[in-house]
Amino acid sequence: MSSGTISDKWLVIVNPNAGRKKGKKDWWQIASLLSKYDVSYNVIFTERPRHAIDLTIRGIADGYRKIAAVGGDGTMNEVVNGVFLQTVVPGRSITLGIITVGTGNDWGRMFGIPHDYEGAVRLISLNNTCLSDTGIVDYHTGNGKGKRYFINIAGLGFDAVVVRRTNAQKEKGRNSKAIYFYNLLKSLLFYTHTHTDIVIDGKLVTNQTFTISLGIGKYSGGGMRQTPNAIHDDGLFDITVIKRMRKGEIIWSLRKLYNGTILDHPKIEGHTGKNIIINSQPPIHLEADGETLGHSPIEFNILPSAVNVICKPA
Repeated sequence: MSSGTISDKWLVIVNPNAGRKKGKKDWWQIASLLSKYDVSYNVIFTERPRHAIDLTIRGIADGYRKIAAVGGDGTMNEVVNGVFLQTVVPGRSITLGIITVGTGNDWGRMFGIPHDYEGAVRLISLNNTCLSDTGIVDYHTGNGKGKRYFINIAGLGFDAVVVRRTNAQKEKGRNSKAIYFYNLLKSLLFYTHTHTDIVIDGKLVTNQTFTISLGIGKYSGGGMRQTPNAIHDDGLFDITVIKRMRKGEIIWSLRKLYNGTILDHPKIEGHTGKNIIINSQPPIHLEADGETLGHSPIEFNILPSAVNVICKPA
């Protein structure tokens, strides 16, 4: 593609290692479906972690305005970071789609994206779009500071510990909903709580906190609804704070994470806000869209209606 030319094709970024290497093994099937539904595209495969960020930045510079991730929520997170790190066009000039490979489809559930390949490709071919907010989080690391964009859910405290354990096992080739649930139960054996000061749009909320979720989307962890009332384009984070609980009480309440009634629990608070600052003692750790990041002090800000995404027609 010549420099300055805007393409009407999709740039398809494939993570070959997603879903126990299903990204690579199933690509032939996905490619045949893209042809079946007359989706015009060019494809490129990632070769290392964070590669999808670089490929997205380069793709937009080369004139692509429609980008589809073949992978999981982590691959989509990298694409989103590429969209907002590039400086050629505003994020709202870009349309994002996903063809989920593997066990999860948490981000896609919010937009009615089917988990099966044919359903996802058919939806891309319809080119129906919705606007979605995007989050940006500034955090600390052992070496200084970091910044990350995200499009679904960020978790702090216990949630971040579970994600870190799960990601370590994914790197060893283990990946399933059962692995996430196993790590959730195992982490309960040692994790306690953290004193947190959360400032939501200038209002201080102090708690002994077990875990915190900030959602643009509703779903995480393979279908859990940690932020069940989240709306993807309202310009607000939904914030769920689970306060100090006994371990047995936590286990008993897990069903509420799946049926969407988690905010009915007396030890769980729900808030909404645009700017959230979190300090804690000891430091509380962070994940966003399933990617393990750094620790507090942490600041979140929302970018309202920042990007177009393929979604199920109303």
